[in-house]
Amino acid sequence: MNYLEQLQHDPPLRAVRAFEAYARLGTLAAAARELAITPSAISHQLRLLDAFLGAPLTTRQGRNLVLTAQGREYYRSLRSAFAVLRGATGHLREGAAPREVSLSVIPMFGMGWFIPHLHEFQALAPGLDVHVSYANHRHYPSDAADLSIRFGVGEWPGYDSIKLLPGAVVPVCHPGFLATRGPIPSPTALAALPLLHDEERGTWKLWLSAAGVSTAPRLEGAMFEDGQLTLCAALAGLGCALLRPPLIQRELDSGQLVQLFDLALDDGRDYYLCHRSGVALSTDEMALRDWLHARTQPWRQPGSA
Repeated sequence: MNYLEQLQHDPPLRAVRAFEAYARLGTLAAAARELAITPSAISHQLRLLDAFLGAPLTTRQGRNLVLTAQGREYYRSLRSAFAVLRGATGHLREGAAPREVSLSVIPMFGMGWFIPHLHEFQALAPGLDVHVSYANHRHYPSDAADLSIRFGVGEWPGYDSIKLLPGAVVPVCHPGFLATRGPIPSPTALAALPLLHDEERGTWKLWLSAAGVSTAPRLEGAMFEDGQLTLCAALAGLGCALLRPPLIQRELDSGQLVQLFDLALDDGRDYYLCHRSGVALSTDEMALRDWLHARTQPWRQPGSA
């Protein structure tokens, strides 16, 4: 595709800017004030973007204009790109060449492993800032970061990946839950207790099956959208959860969580560091990549997960 053909596929940037302002600020009036145009002009730009994309980004609910599911998805993709743009512009306007690497992370990985260890990298690379954002794991191709942490089997079109941390899960709970419910002598006893589910109920069925326990067709218990919410529920003593040891090491070491059994369930998915195929990494990007790979190496040893 040549440059002119590519331009025909680019979205109308004025409309994208209007949508980003509306989605971030929440009202047409606030977006209009920021962009120094009228609310009706914002509405017009939103309609243009809808027509270009072939999908409605907003809808009416009574007298209010709200984002559709597609609109929320699109804004999450734009948010990181605008943050990078604003940061780069600010650095240049201040007369300083930025040294920054952008990294998108899954919340559980970011809070459970990366942020607690980030000070180590900062000590090794003074003057290099890391811009951390959420990885949109439901739509990875939209990732605008230089590097991204992803969870899966290690294959994403257009990206190279290296394994960082294993994704095997083990059963854990809060010690207060044990104090209330009493000892859990065997995996069989788990099936009768409140179980916390991360996105779907199948993982608990697989773990119990691997432990030799036959289960009911549908296991009861609260379900959460991601591992971070599941971890919070476990810390609140709501039940037993299947979580990944590298990401809850602090909680295990401090006694906030107790591992119930040694059996780990590995479904073939792990945490990977990804970057775009065929795009050369900068010196700073390579520094962060190499540190992440070296720092997580002990968890990739046999028997470490």
